[in-house]
Amino acid sequence: MCLAIPSKVIKIDTKTNLATLDTLGVMREASLDLMNEEVRIGDYVLLHIGYVMGKIDEEQAKLSLETYAEIIKTLEEEEKELKEPH
Repeated sequence: MCLAIPSKVIKIDTKTNLATLDTLGVMREASLDLMNEEVRIGDYVLLHIGYVMGKIDEEQAKLSLETYAEIIKTLEEEEKELKEPH
């Protein structure tokens, strides 16, 4: 299964063709080498294994990020329950 995570472009280094992305509050760099269209600061993009795969509409990105946040919260709650003594 492949998972592309919506991320917001914070910075672009044109010399290295790398973008700094904010992914759920985590900053990371990703290559823009696979992009055929221009990416600008403030754009939302899909991140997959270190590469920006495409642009995504801001509203759609925010909805996806909300879903990811809910999944993470649920997983954390389940993990906490498993660690609690019964």
